[in-house]
Amino acid sequence: MKASLMKYMHELKVNSQEAKADSGKLRLTLVPRAIIRAIAEIRMYGTKKYHDPDNWKLVKKERYRDAAFRHFLSYLDEPKGVDEESGLPHLWHLACNIAFLCELEAKPDEDEACEITD
Repeated sequence: MKASLMKYMHELKVNSQEAKADSGKLRLTLVPRAIIRAIAEIRMYGTKKYHDPDNWKLVKKERYRDAAFRHFLSYLDEPKGVDEESGLPHLWHLACNIAFLCELEAKPDEDEACEITD
């Protein structure tokens, strides 16, 4: 009984906020790693194509909505399908477009980004 009580007390201390105060903080380890890797692959492709890792911030939200919808429809038509230009899965492009929208929507002061001109 004494050993089980000691174990219980140890567990209480380990799981308490005494050792590490992280109550209420995001548990990012709950995010599936596959989506992080998928978005990273798309970002690497985009950075190579556009030569600027931050150019996505200059695109209007509507263009990301349109791109996300196109990739979503392509994904629905063919779940294992890949984008013709990049050769990467439509689902990954969809995830990246949604990530961009999440980031842009989190900034209420900036209703629309600047338009990129080629």
